[in-house]
Amino acid sequence: MRRRTFISASVGSAAAGLAGWEFIQSSTKAGSLTRSDELASGQRLYAGAGLAFGTTIKVKLLHKDQRQAELAIQDAFHEAKKIDTLMSIHSENSQVFRLNRDGRLQKPDPHLLLVLEQARRLSALTDGAFDITVQPLWSKFNQAAARHSLPSSEERLNARSLVNWKNLRFTQDQVSFQQSGMAITLNGIAQGYAADLALSAVRARGVEHALLDTGEFISSGTRTPGRDWVLGVQDPRHTDEYKTALQMDGRSVATSGDYETAFTPDFVHHHIFDPATGDSPLELASVTVVAPTGLLADGLSTALFVMGPDKAMALAAQLDRVDVFLVDKKGKVWKTTGLRELSA
Repeated sequence: MRRRTFISASVGSAAAGLAGWEFIQSSTKAGSLTRSDELASGQRLYAGAGLAFGTTIKVKLLHKDQRQAELAIQDAFHEAKKIDTLMSIHSENSQVFRLNRDGRLQKPDPHLLLVLEQARRLSALTDGAFDITVQPLWSKFNQAAARHSLPSSEERLNARSLVNWKNLRFTQDQVSFQQSGMAITLNGIAQGYAADLALSAVRARGVEHALLDTGEFISSGTRTPGRDWVLGVQDPRHTDEYKTALQMDGRSVATSGDYETAFTPDFVHHHIFDPATGDSPLELASVTVVAPTGLLADGLSTALFVMGPDKAMALAAQLDRVDVFLVDKKGKVWKTTGLRELSA
């Protein structure tokens, strides 16, 4: 789950990472809808909030008709909640929960199969830096955190022995683990996929201009004519400051940061794990990825964090329409030339 803080910004910005969102009203309750005054185009800016993935998800869009705006926002929430229900690691009704509990799953949902296939491709692309079978490591560190400690070397080694994306097998009929005790988490990819589906649902209602936040951000069109949607990328060490602001161009934006769930106050141990070592990567503090889809941005932000700045920049240079903004633990920045940063 991504922690959130809400901000109010006159430029209509939102923050990637410890994300904020500028709403029409500063205190918008989940499930509510707000609207702005009519714009010159005859449209209004509508905003709605709902609950999924253990946090508040949000939709902002332009439309001339309030009822159609309401339906578009409801459809977006429905798509996001559908993926949350299907892929939660906590809900006993989710297919991922049942897979982790039983070691196999019959008749997997097509959405789950699609995400598993994309996860496998990302694992192959990144030489295993992205690996959804790291859940045993998360469980050990989370259990130890409840005791105000870290897992022992033996506990880490045992959990690490269960991590191997190649030992997850799936067909249209069944998903199964090849080793007892394995488990998966789709927290590094499911919210991005939900963003893709939510945007498709909004567009199906005839909406051309929208900004959605399911834990990852995705946009369509502009906030107003000549004015892009804008996201602020948080400084990983200062929650009220931003490293840069990005103008959205229809691509998705995802941020992974060591501050999101830290097991130690020095951010050395946190929720992102290097499958090769069984512990957290030591170089980067945050990785922001801009990519054609939410699924790709979400998965790459985790993978590139694990790979470190040099390998991350090299891989990003090989990928079409992918840009990155990296911050290491000392505050040094790496970025690709294709980023659309807002001028100071």
